[in-house]
Amino acid sequence: MSDPLTEMPLVSAARRRLRALPPTLVDGALALLIAVAQVWPLLSPDEATGQPWHWWGYASAVGMSVPLVWRRRAPVTVLVVSLLIGMSYDLVDHVARQPIWYGALVACYTVALRSPKPLRIGTLILTVVGGVVLAGSPDTAGRGTVLFVAAYAIGRARAVTLAHAAALEERAERLERERQMEAERAAQRERARIARDMHDILAHAVSLMVVQAEAGPVVVRSNPARAEAAFDAIATAGRDAMTQLRSMLGVLKQDEAPRAPQPTIDELPALAEQVAGTGLDVAFTAKGEPRPITADGAVAAYRITQEALTNVVKHSGARHAEIRLTWEDDHLMIEIVDDGPGTGRALPSGGNGLIGIRERAAACGGTATAGPRTDGGTGFAVSATLPVARP
Repeated sequence: MSDPLTEMPLVSAARRRLRALPPTLVDGALALLIAVAQVWPLLSPDEATGQPWHWWGYASAVGMSVPLVWRRRAPVTVLVVSLLIGMSYDLVDHVARQPIWYGALVACYTVALRSPKPLRIGTLILTVVGGVVLAGSPDTAGRGTVLFVAAYAIGRARAVTLAHAAALEERAERLERERQMEAERAAQRERARIARDMHDILAHAVSLMVVQAEAGPVVVRSNPARAEAAFDAIATAGRDAMTQLRSMLGVLKQDEAPRAPQPTIDELPALAEQVAGTGLDVAFTAKGEPRPITADGAVAAYRITQEALTNVVKHSGARHAEIRLTWEDDHLMIEIVDDGPGTGRALPSGGNGLIGIRERAAACGGTATAGPRTDGGTGFAVSATLPVARP
């Protein structure tokens, strides 16, 4: 006994192959099959007389089936022609009785499937009324009415199924397009995030290395210990940048996990010590009770502070800087202030670094500002407000 589950793929494959055939070829094969079915009752001679049936019966049976080749292009015309030829079948007496006119039923099915509503309703009414008027008996009229209404109903059911399938396919295509667009937008956001991270890492490391490299030759003879410390700071900044870049690039490889976690708020004191190696006096203070913060917010806090300190080293000419963390109930306030004159400093509206600071804060649902200090001191201030995690 065959398993229905094993036969289903074969049926599906047969349907796919049938749908791939040219419509004209399919309709031609259907017309030939119906012609055989209509001629079949005429193949046996008349039992009463033993004589073959009148040739007009063969012509009518075949003629009613041939128009089905064009049923997709002109369904109403094909139905009318089939019905007229079917009615002409009884013009002669010596013909076999046809149990069902399959060609007309297929044409009625096609009208219900492919014609607009007013046309198909009108055609069905005329078909049924004409069949009742021309029928030889009430039984024949009733059976014909039932058959044509059933063919029409099957055609409408098929039309609804095809429309539903087309709607589902269109919806699937639309969802696929939206998924691709969202994937592209996500890739753009990720590229922007990577660009910001690489800018912060490289700008910070290179700035420290440049400052130490410029100071090294000046003190190499007068203060060898300080020169050695400067070269050590250069090497440390370079190694730290390489480590962070290696970790970031490792994330881009699908078969490689991140080699190190992203820096967070807990590493801000170490960042202050690293920048202090350039000769800038960096202080770190924290007020309030620390609260949970999102992973993106913690990374943003570190990167914003890193970029702000990089700007202090590169542009401010300051001798002192301070990192201030203030924990509130619903947000974290980060301030980086310095006492430099700020000659040559980029304005808050320009520069990739300050733009990146605002973008990082906005990506976490926070805000960031940069400009001259407003507390009465000389220098520049960068302030960022980041939301804490909701309980």
